[in-house]
Amino acid sequence: MLTDTIVEHDPWDAAGLPELAEAAARAALMHLGLDPGAHEIAVLGCDDARIAALNAEFRGKPDPTNVLSWPAEDLAPEPSGTRPPPPAPGELGDIAIAFETCAKEAGAGGLPLADHVTHLVIHAVLHLLGYDHVRDADATLMERLEADILCKMGLADPYADEAGQTAPWETGQTGNDG
Repeated sequence: MLTDTIVEHDPWDAAGLPELAEAAARAALMHLGLDPGAHEIAVLGCDDARIAALNAEFRGKPDPTNVLSWPAEDLAPEPSGTRPPPPAPGELGDIAIAFETCAKEAGAGGLPLADHVTHLVIHAVLHLLGYDHVRDADATLMERLEADILCKMGLADPYADEAGQTAPWETGQTGNDG
């Protein structure tokens, strides 16, 4: 298995986090031409209190967020808007995802929880692979990859408006802290 999911917060079991994380991570790697069998990702399904503590410890922000990621290696490319180099086989890094924040966001967006969680795991996996959304060109690249991967999985483009037009990226638009 590509993902090793630890469920600390019981609602994640009912939500199917281990299966969702595995499917999302596999889809992301395969879309990028990477072999899922050559990599490992640790996923923590936690509650808002735990992710707030992690967010405070690692980012200096003592509030809950939807997802956090810790890459095993910094693969971020220097030129803005370019793809990172492929990672070496092995551990890609760790992801933590908070149930209450994800459920609240899914409800507010009228999305099935599974669809939103799938998007957030893809987002976090892309962070592990060196993608980011701080600079506009990087954000555009990352957003397009997320939408393409979700589309291949039969899920809607989270950045499209009601008419199906892709919305222009605004840094921080989704609130993902990945």
